[in-house]
Amino acid sequence: MIEFIEGPLWTFSLVVFCVGVIWRLFSIVRAGIKTDRAPVKNSGAASGFKSIFSHSIPRRETMKASPLVIIAGYMFHIGLLILLFWAAPHIRFFEEELLGFGWTPAPYWLFMLAAALALTGSIMLIIRRLVDPVLQKISTADDYTGALITFMVMLTGCLALQESWAGLRAFHMLWVEILMVYFPFSRLMHAFTFAFSRAYSGAMFGRRGVGA
Repeated sequence: MIEFIEGPLWTFSLVVFCVGVIWRLFSIVRAGIKTDRAPVKNSGAASGFKSIFSHSIPRRETMKASPLVIIAGYMFHIGLLILLFWAAPHIRFFEEELLGFGWTPAPYWLFMLAAALALTGSIMLIIRRLVDPVLQKISTADDYTGALITFMVMLTGCLALQESWAGLRAFHMLWVEILMVYFPFSRLMHAFTFAFSRAYSGAMFGRRGVGA
C-alpha cells in the first residue's frame, strides 16, 4: 500500500493537479475580457498590479468590523505557506523528487508555531462558516470539503514530522494526493485565480481613475 501511495497514486495525482490547474487558468485567459468603453483616466496595468498586493492588507473598516476573521485568515494562510515551503521534509522532497535543489528549512520551533497558527486559524474559519447566518446560506459542500481536506493534510503532516513510522508518512501523502486531485475542480483554485481577479478589478477601476 505504501509503495502504491508513493508511486503510481502520486504520479496520477500530480498529473491531475498540473493538467487541471493549467486547464482552469487557460480557460480564464481564453474567456477574455469585455471591452471597457469608459474614458481612460489612468494606467490599468499599474493599478491591476498594485491591486494584487494592496488587497492583501485589510482595510481599517474591515479590521474593526471583523478582527477575529481577519486574524484567523492570516494565521491560516501564513502558517500554511511556512509549512508547505519551509518544512524540512518538504524541502527534502522537493529536492529529491521534484526540483533537484533545495533551500534552508525553517527551524523546528518555527515549524511548530506555523502548524499551531495554521490549524487554529483553520478551525476558527470553519466555526465561523458554521455559525454565521450569511455564510451558512452561501456556503456549499465544496467549501466544507476543501476545508476538511486541507485540515487533514496539515494535521497528518504534523503527525508524520518525526518520521517515526512509514505508515504515518504514507497517510499524510495520501491526504496530499486527495487534495491534489480535488484542488483543480474546487474553490481551492483561488490560490491561483486570486491574482487574476484582483488584477482585473484593479485594472478596470484604475482605468476609470477610481482607487481599487
